[in-house]
Amino acid sequence: MEKGVIFEPLQFRHLQVKNRILRANISGRIDNYDGSGTHARINWEEKFARGGVGAIISAHVPIHVRGRILPNYAFIDSDDRIPFWRRLGERVHQYDCRFILQLSHGGRQQDIQGIENQDKKALSSTSKADSFHGFPCQAMTLGEIKDTVQLFANGARRAREAGLDGVELHACNGYLITQFLSSAINDREDEYGGKLENRARFLLDVIRAIRREVGHDFHLQVKISAVEDDNAVMFWQKKGNTLEESIRVCKWVEEAGADALHVSNGSFFPHPLNPPGDLPVDHAARTYDSMISSGRHAFRNYLMFRYRPLRPVFRFLWNRAKGDVIEGINVNAARAIKQNVNIPVLSTGGFQRASYIERAIAEGSCDAVSIARPLMANNDLVKIFAQGKDVPDRPCTFCNKCLLNVVENPLGCYELSRYDGDHDKMTREIMSVFEPDPFASSEVH
Repeated sequence: MEKGVIFEPLQFRHLQVKNRILRANISGRIDNYDGSGTHARINWEEKFARGGVGAIISAHVPIHVRGRILPNYAFIDSDDRIPFWRRLGERVHQYDCRFILQLSHGGRQQDIQGIENQDKKALSSTSKADSFHGFPCQAMTLGEIKDTVQLFANGARRAREAGLDGVELHACNGYLITQFLSSAINDREDEYGGKLENRARFLLDVIRAIRREVGHDFHLQVKISAVEDDNAVMFWQKKGNTLEESIRVCKWVEEAGADALHVSNGSFFPHPLNPPGDLPVDHAARTYDSMISSGRHAFRNYLMFRYRPLRPVFRFLWNRAKGDVIEGINVNAARAIKQNVNIPVLSTGGFQRASYIERAIAEGSCDAVSIARPLMANNDLVKIFAQGKDVPDRPCTFCNKCLLNVVENPLGCYELSRYDGDHDKMTREIMSVFEPDPFASSEVH
């Protein structure tokens, strides 16, 4: 019963995707502490491929241990990692699904340092701690910038050797590339700071280095925060990059050799506008304590989560910049960018209704959408759309309990109402990615 623009193939320069729905970059702590991948990661990605998405964008894949945001995320920092990613790609490809690996470096945004990074300041464009969590950092030297650019290129080369279908640069949501791009964060006075052309230099250097390493026929896309709203919570901070500035950056990104753009928002993560929806403070009180040792302001935040009399203060600061829009929150920004570039534009942000997605694509706001939370709630969302349904019977509630659990727990849907209030049923579903046990089968990776 497939019909409509959702199910039309999406053609990039050197890559075709079977439909217009991509799984956005999400995952939890399901890999080994040392950055090696696990069978659980493969099972996790296979769920979405089996559910019908055209392509999967991987979770944050660190190019170096100094760039990881949390332990237990699979790396792409050495050639030894290639066989794991090859096996994962092969599993996903069985469903005619493409796999795009997201090359990432957290910079100062390091939620839990891990043993390797203890007593080391995170590398960033600046030596200023971030205003929300207070993660300490130090400004990268020119030598460290050059080395990091090459680490991105090496990661792309490994992704290609693994037989994956492309890479995405995580240049949004407050991670390292955002820290260079942002007028609110980057306070450098050298060729990588100051005017927009200089702040964009790091990203453009990375794109050019990747092209030198893998050529021009390997898919490369860039995920960017179209509007940063760095002052969304701490209203005394600078606002950060505007949509007009991001459009200029997107034009340069296209000229440098990118094949597509992926539109998001926010200069830190999580952000009141990313992901949109609720932020259940009671869940934050259970898991945020893990971050107290990482950020100078984390204990302050924890107190606001933990003690009910302080929660209204947090809710006031967090909600002051929020509106009522959840679905398609980045559509207008994506449309503005699409009108100024000649490469495909993807949009993320709370998509869950087939009719809304159809309209956004048909009206030229974007060429495809990426979805995270609604696909966690319903892995087979694309198949549900193919049956002619506009929304699933049990849609995602955008409660963001998944987000607040990921610091300590495996990623999954933690909304009990979707499991009829049965906590054991919820646990079984979340833990299903760990089955089958590789020691009880012939599975080897």
